[in-house]
Amino acid sequence: MPYANQPSVQVIDLNDDIIKFIIENTDLSVANAIRRCMIAETPTIAIDSVQIDSNTTVLFDEFLAHRVGLIPLYSEELVDKMNYHRDCSCEGFCPQCSVEFTLDVRNREEQTRNVTSADLKTSNPHLVPVTSKARNDDEGQDHFIEHILIVKLRQGQELRLKAHARKGFGKEHAKWIPTCGVSFEYDPDNSLRHTVYPVPEEWPHSEHTELSEHEHEAPFDPNKVPNKFFFNVESTGALKPETIVLSGLNVLKQKLSNLQTLLKQETIEGL
Repeated sequence: MPYANQPSVQVIDLNDDIIKFIIENTDLSVANAIRRCMIAETPTIAIDSVQIDSNTTVLFDEFLAHRVGLIPLYSEELVDKMNYHRDCSCEGFCPQCSVEFTLDVRNREEQTRNVTSADLKTSNPHLVPVTSKARNDDEGQDHFIEHILIVKLRQGQELRLKAHARKGFGKEHAKWIPTCGVSFEYDPDNSLRHTVYPVPEEWPHSEHTELSEHEHEAPFDPNKVPNKFFFNVESTGALKPETIVLSGLNVLKQKLSNLQTLLKQETIEGL
């Protein structure tokens, strides 16, 4: 049976951080489902368990654990090989479902010492903070990547901890979200009037506008149906932008397949 729509995709921009693409001949509900899957259903790896052995900093343990957990980890090479903790046969942590990180810093100088993501030591070289990955990739180039600040130490203060990173997705916790932002627009010239411009002359043009410089919004079209969607997906660095898109589509495809299977079972049982 042929599909009702035959969507087409055109990639208009792709770099290490952002992918921009256009989807045509599909519904608004489908476009929004893709957006939601990329944000909340795409698996990544993040620090999920923190054991603090010594903390004499000005921040309390829970605050530091939260900050460490939100550091994005480069998961591109490992996420598909790692098991979810709930699916693993181990009782605690093992190499199949977790990666261990350690941090041990003591400030012995008078000058304030910044503890950053660079101080996290990993047991698996394929899983590192995104800033460390960027620094390694750009080694030898005149390009500075600032590491993520965790806490500042005065003389005599120390922080020592052990952490474990696990696989998860954004619906469980925001630390597993692989995107800084995912947006799409379907009416760049406001012909549907879904947005009310208080002062149309002051409203900036979309980058996808088809209006001239002196026009401010398109004429109202009550019969127009959204079927062209301009996506902008920005990665945190945990995954490549194209990987986020493909992974989100795979998740959506699997959900629809499961729904189809359940509907068939319900139909058979009802006969």
